[in-house]
Amino acid sequence: HCLAVRAVCQREVDCDRGHGYSWKITLLRNYWKSKVKQEWLSGKYSNIPSQFSLPEKSMYPMDVDTWGEILEAEFER
Repeated sequence: HCLAVRAVCQREVDCDRGHGYSWKITLLRNYWKSKVKQEWLSGKYSNIPSQFSLPEKSMYPMDVDTWGEILEAEFER
């Protein structure tokens, strides 16, 4: 699970590990973020008619760099 989360959230996982968090804590801190981020990066929400069409679990607190990655992926589509 840790490697799957790191594949999507490498910067976040490396930062947490660099700050001394255990793998267990790092996984708990980043698991749902990686799921939501992967859905955004895959284009699942590229063609929605409005914010009301987003499922409840489509949002998660993410930093500006993460949203930048998502925006770059949208521009490339």
